[in-house]
Amino acid sequence: MPAVTGAGTQPQRWVPTVLTAIALTYLSLVLFLPILNVFIQAFNHGFGPFWANLTESDSLHAIWLTLLLALVVVPLNTVFGLCAAWAIARHQFPGRVLLLSIIDLPFSVSPVVAGLMIVLLYGRNGWFGPWLEAINLKVTFAFPGMVIATAFVTLPFVAREVIPVLEEVGSDQEEAARILGASDWQTFWRVTLPNIRWGLIYGVILTNARAMGEIGAVLVVSGNILGKTQTLPVFIEEAYKQYETQSAYAAAVLLALLALVTLAIKELLERRTRIQSEA
Repeated sequence: MPAVTGAGTQPQRWVPTVLTAIALTYLSLVLFLPILNVFIQAFNHGFGPFWANLTESDSLHAIWLTLLLALVVVPLNTVFGLCAAWAIARHQFPGRVLLLSIIDLPFSVSPVVAGLMIVLLYGRNGWFGPWLEAINLKVTFAFPGMVIATAFVTLPFVAREVIPVLEEVGSDQEEAARILGASDWQTFWRVTLPNIRWGLIYGVILTNARAMGEIGAVLVVSGNILGKTQTLPVFIEEAYKQYETQSAYAAAVLLALLALVTLAIKELLERRTRIQSEA
């Protein structure tokens, strides 16, 4: 049978070019140009004003509070994610599918709705409000409420990254370690953890990125109090509303740089994972 040649194959040559052009145009409109504009606006008066806006007391407090939230929430959800992943990947039990669905809930629930739920539970007129007031513990419009909100929206990342790795690795090596006399703790540190380390690190990076960038749930529970409960994203939103555009752009640049660092670490980990899988 003769090979099919001629005009029938010609249109396929330009299809990848057109698709690439469409993708690049779309990314330029929704990603590249907005980011470029933020950097241009932040530095259009020079580095001195940019640095002055970034080092104002309210900006510094927002930066510190954002980092503090990440320092608290990331370890909490790392421990939870490891425990949940271990339980789900290594055991079959009634309600396993329901537990997976609950872990995935923050993916489908609006962060604003999540913040409202926290206020209705822990606010002054919420279910636990009278009890919290009796022990003099303020949750909403304070740091504890912001921790709960951030922990909720970042809940699935570690578990969802570790579960597939645990299922792929299997339990043969762990069972062999137990047969040789290793305790559960030794088995975890010397066998399980090395096998899941890249998935775990990837989940931690995603959790950290979302924790630093979250605004919806945190905005609802924090009360948006200047110099007290404003994280960096909330500070940017409020500064822009108050026409303090230079402060907003300076803070946005810092947040963008933090995101770029996170993406760079993620890319390095993915490359190393690919290299190890090919070796």
